[in-house]
Amino acid sequence: MGGEVRIVTQATIPISTTDPINAKILAISEDRLQGFQRDPFGEMARQTGVELQVVVERIQAMLRAGTIRRVRQTLLATNLAQGALVAWQVPEEKLSAAFDTMFQSDPFSGHVVIRTTDVATAAAKYRLWTTVKVPQGFSMTKHCGFLASLTGAEKFILLPAKKLFALGVGHVRRRGLEPGSRADALADVTDVTVTTLSEAEWRVLVALKREFAPEELGENLWDARAEEAGVPLETFLRVAEDLNRRKIIGRFSTFLEHVKTLADGERVTRFNALFHWAVPPGREIDAGREVGRHHVMTHAYWREGGPEFHNVNVMGVAHGTDKQLLLAHKSAMDEHLREAGIAVSYTNVFWGGRSEIKPSEVSPFAYRKWCESVGLRIET
Repeated sequence: MGGEVRIVTQATIPISTTDPINAKILAISEDRLQGFQRDPFGEMARQTGVELQVVVERIQAMLRAGTIRRVRQTLLATNLAQGALVAWQVPEEKLSAAFDTMFQSDPFSGHVVIRTTDVATAAAKYRLWTTVKVPQGFSMTKHCGFLASLTGAEKFILLPAKKLFALGVGHVRRRGLEPGSRADALADVTDVTVTTLSEAEWRVLVALKREFAPEELGENLWDARAEEAGVPLETFLRVAEDLNRRKIIGRFSTFLEHVKTLADGERVTRFNALFHWAVPPGREIDAGREVGRHHVMTHAYWREGGPEFHNVNVMGVAHGTDKQLLLAHKSAMDEHLREAGIAVSYTNVFWGGRSEIKPSEVSPFAYRKWCESVGLRIET
């Protein structure tokens, strides 16, 4: 007698993030595979206790259905290119078109979000927020000036990160967090430094970071990418591991579609909150390490907002399905800062509305080609 034949079709594979097996996989695959992994799907299977074939089938199904919007090896792009959060002041009648231009026409803009505030301040006129990466040797200010000329933006403010305290999505594993839930230890501090790569390293990196199609997923994940980079597999793996040691590699990740409604009607998140705090000069790292230890925070940075943003210097992002619960998390962090003896002279929340996300291009070769295509002079 033969063994049992397991027949699985695309239509029978659950695609909801609330399915127990999917939730178990996503709790690891979203942001728990740090650094470069030679066998990321094998590691997911090991950490979840779910059979490898099932892990691959589930992620393929969720990717095809749009529950997962991309699967890719992320980079610590702040270590590869100049990066900044950019706040744009755009006339209201041009705001939607400016959003479209940033998202559709600029490969170096990543997150594009239209935000509002509950408190009317001068800073509220900065409705459009983007993340921008400009490769080494080129000018961030010139790049954003070019985008302003395309969109009719009246002003922009560059908010580069000086230190990083938290970075990791993990929407599924953050469900059900109580306000104030935080790690026992302070958040680590990551310096923002730019690393120079050789042309050969860039070839490996470009192949490494490209997102995967569903049919590419499974064992021996990197074989085809090594071929794409034009190097033997062992050379590809060795270069990737060296880049990881140099803190250029981020994590292997499945990114959920957390902005739009999914095919099954589910919304992974409904609210995207950008928190601002102004703390005394000299206490930025202390404050960042305190708020960065709160489990709800997906991002936390030291960024200097300047006078138009009331000299805020610590910023962070949290997502959720309940606005009041997010505000309760914010209140818990405010109280935590008070308990730590860190005075806050100003704070605010910028709520995300219309939003799109894509990986920012960081290759200097791609930047030079893009500049030529749009007629932007490439001198710094």
